[in-house]
Amino acid sequence: MPTWEEVVRLASGLPEVEASTWYRTPALKVAGKGFARLRTEAEGGLVVLCGLDEKAALLDSGDAAFFTTPHYDGHGMVIVDLDKVDVDQLRELLEEAWRLRAPRRLTT
Repeated sequence: MPTWEEVVRLASGLPEVEASTWYRTPALKVAGKGFARLRTEAEGGLVVLCGLDEKAALLDSGDAAFFTTPHYDGHGMVIVDLDKVDVDQLRELLEEAWRLRAPRRLTT
């Protein structure tokens, strides 16, 4: 079960990642742009940026580690239950989210 500190550690190897805040919650950013944030809402979880196709695939997989709320309908973001997610899969999701937000100079 990854903690927020583990999430930060997993992402800290990516260029120019900073632990910050986004919507007044702990977050990860690259070049000032958020790509993951810890939710304080009742359902909890970690919101991770992703493509709409990836979101649909994760939700359709039936894996209980991934869910959404109506607030995120139509947005490329999935909520990750840190109590249920596989650490390797979380690392992969964070890397992809970072790629979606990182400036081109960092991804080439």
